[in-house]
Amino acid sequence: MSARSTQAYAGAHGDPNRLGHGEGPSISELGPAPKRIIVGYGFWIFLLSDFIMFAAFFAGYAVLVGETAGGPSGRELFDLRFVAGETALLLLSSFTCGMATIGAAARSQWWFQIAMAWTALLGAGFLGMELWEFAHLIGEGAGPDRSAFLSSFFALVGLHGLHVLAGLLWLLTMMAQVLAKGFREDIQRRILCWALFWHALDIIWIALFTVVYLFGARA
Repeated sequence: MSARSTQAYAGAHGDPNRLGHGEGPSISELGPAPKRIIVGYGFWIFLLSDFIMFAAFFAGYAVLVGETAGGPSGRELFDLRFVAGETALLLLSSFTCGMATIGAAARSQWWFQIAMAWTALLGAGFLGMELWEFAHLIGEGAGPDRSAFLSSFFALVGLHGLHVLAGLLWLLTMMAQVLAKGFREDIQRRILCWALFWHALDIIWIALFTVVYLFGARA
């Protein structure tokens, strides 16, 4: 189809997506994308790099899971009911995180702060249970120095726990910023990035719960 016929078709039938060369500015003339989209896109790139790091830790665990050096395996160590409680806390925190982002979009201080407080409590409860599990295993002589399996287990689960701790510190910072400065555009973008980070931790934990605990307890 020639350029002239393309313009005629666009004029007759409309070209809402501006795929042709009809009237109206081209995509390059519309200017840069909104900063919210640019920041979100950049943060997704960071999250993908984080997923790659976790993938390396998962691969290391998969290689070393059978190297118990005559010590206990996951089947002997893991309490699935306890870990299921941890999982419930983190998944509930993902729901309250979503409620916080709705409160931020509605510019409701009360809604946002309450939802964030519940997210912080649930996340802290998850982290406390994880620390108790680590202390319990070390007390039973199943610390990270016992075998390659336990070294990889502590490294993988501990890495996720450090991310949860960073997310909690970030959460408290966002609560303080909104309380002091309100829902400015830059703060809204930070809330968006924090919410993406927190939901990503849930996704990683579901994979971790399945691969490490469910498969490990039934190995």
